[in-house]
Amino acid sequence: MGYNKDRKGLETKDGGLIRINGSGDKVRIDIYDKDERKPGHSRDSIHYDTKTGKGKIDSHNGDKSEKSSTDVSCYLTTACMKCYQNDFDDNCYELFILRWFRDKFVSQKDIEYYYEKAPLIVEAIENTDNRNEIYNYIYDNVIKVCVEAIKCGDFEFAYNRYKNSILALEEYVKQSLDQNNSKILKLANN
Repeated sequence: MGYNKDRKGLETKDGGLIRINGSGDKVRIDIYDKDERKPGHSRDSIHYDTKTGKGKIDSHNGDKSEKSSTDVSCYLTTACMKCYQNDFDDNCYELFILRWFRDKFVSQKDIEYYYEKAPLIVEAIENTDNRNEIYNYIYDNVIKVCVEAIKCGDFEFAYNRYKNSILALEEYVKQSLDQNNSKILKLANN
């Protein structure tokens, strides 16, 4: 793979292209399967805000008849970002280990469940006054603990801690929504 000045990105062996753009906290990565200057290419675009941890993946096929958009907010990434702040790297050691573990040991069903619930969890946490405390707790009690367990080969413990964190945080989201709904009802009745 080499940089192509005319196409402003890294050219793949099969003629595809990876282009990275960004300014400030916003990053966009475009991945083309063929020459993007010619009709019939498909594209995946990853939009990511390094400050908030929120993002999405937009895709289209060659004739643009099929398009999709997927939210990729991740509370594990956000917790690492809050911990590292200006020194955050999306490929930090913790996320590298957790992604390796996810790809090797977590079922596709659980991964899909996580990506369905994680954006709701991030949104609920972001709407609290103690968001930094929550992210610190996730970092100290989920991320660090899971990484240590994975390093020691205790994959079952790491999996259970990971899965239980999702369930506990999902319950937190439900409670947060219930509280917000009751506030809305009280305001509507006044």
